[in-house]
This record gives sequence, structure tokens and C-alpha cells, in this order.
Amino acid sequence: MFQQILVPVDGSATSMKGLDQAIDVARLVNGRLRLIHVVDELSAAMAMDAYASYAGDWTGLLRETGAKLLAECRQKVEAAGITVDTVLRDTFEGPVHELVTQEAANWPADLIVLGTHGRRGAKRLFLGSSAEHILRSAPAPVLLVRAADQAEAAAEPAAEREPFRVHLPSGTVALE
Repeated sequence: MFQQILVPVDGSATSMKGLDQAIDVARLVNGRLRLIHVVDELSAAMAMDAYASYAGDWTGLLRETGAKLLAECRQKVEAAGITVDTVLRDTFEGPVHELVTQEAANWPADLIVLGTHGRRGAKRLFLGSSAEHILRSAPAPVLLVRAADQAEAAAEPAAEREPFRVHLPSGTVALE
């Protein structure tokens, strides 16, 4: 049961929370993780908008950033003593949710663990929800890990809070 666990990661605090939960599940069931990062058209568009003056290879930059993220996450999983492999999908063959569910079917995954922002109302309408799409079309059970809501985060002592981080596609700027 749940021997092969697929974990989509995007570098956000929410996806890292999902990764932590996946590590905990893998420990309990002696399972293995497959980490997947998808470079999609939305990521590329946002990167181009953020760095309008950059004239380099956007796709290459996003691939490099995705590979670094996967390497960091892999180290975290290996440090926990869990078997892990990684997949970088960057072919622009479809939206994130389709590529994640394809990977889950092809591997095949027994469980998908992913962080979700838990957006509601207009935010969800305009930003969409990859987690919701994955949940609806997944070939395996899905464990959604919600981000701490703002009230919980405010009540948490400052020393226990995760530092505020901004990761930009170039990897050259990080605010903490």
C-alpha cells in the first residue's frame, strides 16, 4: 500500500509542506518517492514578465532552476533515508495537472501527495487550481496538504515560522 508516492514540487512553501508529509508517509510504509517538477507555459510567461529585460534562453533558465529545485528536494528525501528519484517535465506538452497525472499513471504511483494553497472564491476562479484538476483526474489516491492559513501563521511564534523566501527563475535573487 502506497509504496510508490509521486510528489509534485514547485519550490513554494506549500509544496515543501507536501514534500514533508510525503516523507512521513514513505517512512511509515517503507515506500519510495518520485519528485516531479513541471516547467509549463504559465511559469515561462511569469518569468518573462518578471525579467522583461533578460534576453537569454528562458526555457533553459527554467529547466536549470527546476533541476536545482529537484536536486535540493532529493537531498532532503535522501537525508531522511527514503529512496527517491526525480523527473523534470519541460516539454510544454500540456498543463501541469495533465503532466502530473500522466506521470502518476505511467510510473505507476500508488499515491500522489501535493501541497495546495486552498484558494477560494475569486482567487480560485482567476488563478485556477492544479490541485483540484489533479484530484479530479488522478489515477491514484491524492493526499492534499493545505498551507497553514494566515491566522494560524500569525499565531505561531516567530522563531518557529519558516522564513519568508522569494525565489525568482534566475536564481540570482532570493529575499529572506
